[in-house]
Amino acid sequence: MLSQQEAKNLIDKTISYSKLPGCQVDIYWTEDAFIRFANNGITTSGYRVTQNISISSATEDKRHGNAVVNELTDEALERGVEQAEMLARISKTDPEDMPALGPQKYPVLSNFDSFTGSARGDVMIPHVKAILENARAKQLTAAGFIQRSANAVAVGNKAGLCGYHTFTDSSLTNTMRTSGGASSGWASQTSVSLKDVNGEEVGRISAEKCARGAGSRKKLDPGKYTVILEPAAVSDLVGYLGGSFGARDAEQGQSFLSKQGGGTHLGEKMFPEFITLRSDPFDTRLASTPWGPSLLPNARMAWIDKGVVKNFYYDRYWASKAKVDPTPSPDNLVLDGQDYTLDDLIKSTDKGLLITRFWYIRTLQPQTLQVTGLTRDGVFLVENGKVTDPVTNYRWNESPVRVLQNTQKLTRPVRAQGAEAGSSIVPAIVATDFNLASVSDAV
Repeated sequence: MLSQQEAKNLIDKTISYSKLPGCQVDIYWTEDAFIRFANNGITTSGYRVTQNISISSATEDKRHGNAVVNELTDEALERGVEQAEMLARISKTDPEDMPALGPQKYPVLSNFDSFTGSARGDVMIPHVKAILENARAKQLTAAGFIQRSANAVAVGNKAGLCGYHTFTDSSLTNTMRTSGGASSGWASQTSVSLKDVNGEEVGRISAEKCARGAGSRKKLDPGKYTVILEPAAVSDLVGYLGGSFGARDAEQGQSFLSKQGGGTHLGEKMFPEFITLRSDPFDTRLASTPWGPSLLPNARMAWIDKGVVKNFYYDRYWASKAKVDPTPSPDNLVLDGQDYTLDDLIKSTDKGLLITRFWYIRTLQPQTLQVTGLTRDGVFLVENGKVTDPVTNYRWNESPVRVLQNTQKLTRPVRAQGAEAGSSIVPAIVATDFNLASVSDAV
């Protein structure tokens, strides 16, 4: 692990080579171990250390250049500074440049787990073994990936800013398929602590989904359906939603938070009272850092509070224009839940679809936050409160805004990993009028 003193020495040395007025150094250091498995066997086992130093230089007239090096020798650091300064001198002036931040008081976060930080293959193999045994017992084919990482991040600049943090993370993802590839089941777990990962449970869930989806699938017509979205699907929607709370876009009429004819929906109730979306870097389940891209200290921040749009994200430039304080970016997202279980959501649904996760999500209309994607690895018909038949996959066109507005119930939240928009803490939800636009032949 790169220590705080080692990080400071690297930053100080790099800055010492700088000749321009501005220089910022960001260090990203990761040690990870992983196992990849496919076709019911281990295919790759690896251990690696990755180190990147990003060097940003700035001239007096607001020109910027950046270079990244992954060698820690004096020669490499000096060449990196020279390259960043050369690029700064030939770049265009940035009219929105803000002065470099001076010393900040960064919060202390507790998301480093020593067991996870030192775990190797002998700790991860039993999880893989449990999945493979489950697959063989049910005559299914398993593939997946388990990994853990120990991470150090550090930052410093010529204005006296200095920060350092360590954190761990881990994940296990698994797909099961029938021998002919006609049915697929998927499950995943992610946590700051590898102790929270359970290969037997992941294998059981993915195998059950795969077996349930085998045989003839119902082909329901496209249309608007009540859907029960499992946490992985919700995490993707929340990730897209969280990235849309920018004050600039809202005030310039470019987001779902803009009013037609001018103004914004700040302070208005746009969602049911039980919807609260917030950032919480102090939640120990998240692999968060004390600062975000703006280098401002991360803090708890409610974006939606009991259905009301509570805050906008102000970067430093737009905050200076609006004469307000800048805010941390909408990362480390938590969607609060209710005291229901997934079974409760299923039992409350007369007719709907249970959806495991989404795939290949892309933005269609930024102003309404309409996005499109595919369902994947398990879609099932729910009738009279029971899961009945497997159903074909769909392409869907929907806005996360509408989905939360149409949400009826939520489970207790867990940490989940989406396919496109990162990891967050979210519940499963049941929502009405979800637009399934066309049938997809994908498994």
